[in-house]
Amino acid sequence: MDGIKILVNNSKAKFLYFLEDFLECGIELKGSEIKSVRQNGASLHDSYVVIKDDEAFILNMHIAPYEHGNVFNHEPNRTRKLLLHKNEIIKMAKKAKEKAMTIVPTKVYLKKGKLKIEIALAKGKKLYDKRETIKKRDDERMMAKMKKGFEKQ
Repeated sequence: MDGIKILVNNSKAKFLYFLEDFLECGIELKGSEIKSVRQNGASLHDSYVVIKDDEAFILNMHIAPYEHGNVFNHEPNRTRKLLLHKNEIIKMAKKAKEKAMTIVPTKVYLKKGKLKIEIALAKGKKLYDKRETIKKRDDERMMAKMKKGFEKQ
């Protein structure tokens, strides 16, 4: 992944959802928003994508106000348009509707100087699935700890 700098990662998405069908898209931003995101002033917590009139919009994506933005600053939680081809939007909406899934952003990154968002179809996990994820993560952590201790001897 050369030329890519990950700015924001939605780590909760992997814990809360089963993710599939990842798609890269652009986002329509104002000047103060892109400056703020480059200074790591963004959050994907509780954000999701909705599709209205064959257009995709991201809701609840928080971009902190730019500190040097004065009067021309942006609203932190405004709805932002995603830049996708119409056929990509229709395909994603169709899959989401027929499989009863939602569309969530997984990460925000810079690619060749342009801000991109990776979105994915997501199906919510049940409590027992989350417990299984926690158990697997703890087991992996324990194995790594044991391996590290074993290598020192």
